[in-house]
Order: sequence, then C-alpha cells, then structure tokens
Amino acid sequence: MRIVIQRVTEANVVIEGKINGEIGNGMMILVGIEESDSDDDIAWLTKKVVNLRIFDDENGVMNLSILDKGGDILLISQFTLHASTAKGNRPSYIKAAKPDISIPIYEKFIKSLESALGKKIATGVFGADMKVSLTNDGPVTIIIDSKRKE
Repeated sequence: MRIVIQRVTEANVVIEGKINGEIGNGMMILVGIEESDSDDDIAWLTKKVVNLRIFDDENGVMNLSILDKGGDILLISQFTLHASTAKGNRPSYIKAAKPDISIPIYEKFIKSLESALGKKIATGVFGADMKVSLTNDGPVTIIIDSKRKE
C-alpha cells in the first residue's frame, strides 16, 4: 500500500456535486493498493498514520500525532499512486490492484483507522469521479509505502 498524507486545516471530497466527506484540522490521505497488499500492510500503515508526529506542539515543533491533536482523517482511494512512468509518456497502472482485491482492503483500512483513531473518518467513494479540495497546512506532505519499511 502506498499513501500520501497531507496535513490540512480543511479538506473535502465532492462526488456528483455533493460533499461526500469533509474534515477540519487533520490529515487528507490518498491510498493506492496493489495486489500483494494484505492485513499486515493495513496494520502497519494504521499504526504509522495515527502515531506520525507531524502536528505542532506548543513550541511550534512537529512533535504531536493526530491522536494527540484529536484531528480528523479524510481517506481517498487513488489507484494512480501506483503509476509507472518508466516507459513512454502514458502511465501504466499495472501494479494497481483490481477492484475485487482493492475494495475489501480499502474498506478494512477505513475500519482499522477508525478503530485506532476512536472515531469515524471521512472518505470518498471507491472508483467514483471525485473532486478533492484541501488547504495543506505547512505545507506538510509525507509519502509512505508499506513495502519500503526502512
């Protein structure tokens, strides 16, 4: 699994002209799923996300997690995170898992994040045409790949 986390002051996702999910302070996370992803990837990423210290403490130092801040999460599925641009100019998405594999993993990741955070998270709709808006705070953007745990 590959995720892109953006620390935000606000974010929302609009589907067919209606807001499907929105948050205030917290993280907007894009997630790409590949066929080899498993429950182990979900568990590792969940722990990493909720404990990642990217929020400012009272001294303005990034020393607090989303758990410490009581922030929210907006999770959006995005198969294009596994784009390969090695050959030519048209990206290949062959590494991205097909919906029959990725939808259950995406749904488990939602439940895992909600359990670890202790509250519901906002989401997009898997496979939908989504319009995502956000105000990146910092800016802070972090890329994490569960296959590269070094």
